[in-house]
Amino acid sequence: MGKYDVAAYVWPAYTGRDKRSLMFWPEGMGEWQSVKNAVKKFPGHSWPRKPLWGYVDEADPYVMEMEIEAAVDHGVNVFIYDWYWFDGRPYLENCLNEGFLQAKNRDKMKFYLMWANHDVNYTWDIRLSWEQDTTIWKGGVDREEFERICRRIIHKYFVQPNYYQIDGEPVFQIYELGILIDGLGGLENTRDALNWFREETIKAGFKGLHLQLTAHGGVPNLSGLDKESAKAGGDIGTFLGFSSVTHYQFVHITDIDRDYEDILADVEKEWEKIGRDYAIPYFPHISVGWDNNPRFTGLRQGIVKNNSPQAVKKGFEMARAYADSHPKQPPLITVNSWNEWTETSYLEPDDLYGYGYLEALKEVFKEE
Repeated sequence: MGKYDVAAYVWPAYTGRDKRSLMFWPEGMGEWQSVKNAVKKFPGHSWPRKPLWGYVDEADPYVMEMEIEAAVDHGVNVFIYDWYWFDGRPYLENCLNEGFLQAKNRDKMKFYLMWANHDVNYTWDIRLSWEQDTTIWKGGVDREEFERICRRIIHKYFVQPNYYQIDGEPVFQIYELGILIDGLGGLENTRDALNWFREETIKAGFKGLHLQLTAHGGVPNLSGLDKESAKAGGDIGTFLGFSSVTHYQFVHITDIDRDYEDILADVEKEWEKIGRDYAIPYFPHISVGWDNNPRFTGLRQGIVKNNSPQAVKKGFEMARAYADSHPKQPPLITVNSWNEWTETSYLEPDDLYGYGYLEALKEVFKEE
C-alpha cells in the first residue's frame, strides 16, 4: 500500500448474473442497460456517455484483472463494495465473488464492504423509476437475520487475505443507521447486536471490528432517533461503538445543483463540523459528480456542474490535505466512485474525459 489508502466505492450491478436483477434490467447486462440507452435531456447535457472499456461484465475475473491494474496504476488501492441483503439472502454478490475475488492479481488491491441496507423502490427500473413510493425490498433486519448476515460476512469476507483492516480490525461500513436501529428494535438492542458482532469477529481470530458509519448530512445525534435517546447520552457513533465515520456522496451533504468548486467549499465546512463535534475519526470523502438522469425517462433535476477532472482534482487535493493534517489517524480517503455510471460519479474512463479523472487522482495520490 502507498502513503494514502484511496478507497473507491464499487456499485456491483454491471453484470446480469444475479437472476433477481432481471426484474430491473431485463436485457441481462445489469445496469449497463440504463447507461447504454441513456439520452440527452436538454441542450448542453453531457449525456449520453460511453465507457471506453465497453459494457464489460464486471463479474468476469479477466475484466476485473484489467480494472485492478488500471486502479492501482492510478492510485486507487482499496475497493469498497456496496453489499446487499434482501429477503433473507444476498443480492448482487457476483461482481465481488466471481469477479474480484477470482482475479489473479487480487492481492494488489484491498477491499471492504459497505452494507447498503437501504429500502429498494423502482429507482433501478427506468420503466417505473418515478414510482418512488413503492417499496420492493426492506433494508431492515431483526436480530436473528442480523446474526446470519454477520456470520456470512466474517467467514466469507473478513477471512480473505486482502480484506482491508485498520489496526488488525476488519473495516465494515453501514449505510443506513436509522434503518438498522429500526430493524433491531432500538438503540440498546442495536448496541447489543453490534457488540455481539464485534465479539464474533474476535472469536474468528481478529483483534476487533472497525465499524464505520456513513454520514448523511452530518453525523446524527441521538436526539430524535427513538425513546431511548434520553438515557443513552453522547453522540450516536460513540454510544453504538463505531470506530470512524465517512460519507458516501456529496448529495448527502449539500445542494449539488451548482458548480463543483462551490460544492467543495460546503464539503470542507462539513468536515470541520464533524471534526469538532464527534470523537470518532472522520475519513474525508470526495465525490466525482452527480447526475442520475440515466435512470429516468424525463428530466431529473439536480446535476453537478463543471466537474471536470481539473475541478475534481481540487477535491482530491483537499482530501489529501485533510489526511496530512490528521497524522494520528490512518490516511484513508473514500471516493464516489469507481463505477456509478447512472449517478455520473465514476473514475472509470469514458468518451468525454478519457482517463481524466484517474489521471487527476494519480497526480494527487500516486507515489512515484
